[in-house]
Amino acid sequence: MPCIRLVRRKGHKKAIVAVAHAILVIIYHVLKHRVPYRELGADYFDKLNATYIKRHHLKRLESLGFKVTLEPLEVAA
Repeated sequence: MPCIRLVRRKGHKKAIVAVAHAILVIIYHVLKHRVPYRELGADYFDKLNATYIKRHHLKRLESLGFKVTLEPLEVAA
């Protein structure tokens, strides 16, 4: 089954076509560049767009009436 987020946004049939298109693009690049497929991970885009995601969720919470302060977590040594 295609990604649930796509199904909600586009509908079931369009989500299937979108996932099939993504797979075809991957196959094209693997064959063209003759490199093995490398899974980027489920959180690849979250890491790539971390600043955007923080700003988006901050604005969303503020629009819901919350006062938000962001503080980075301390990493355990």
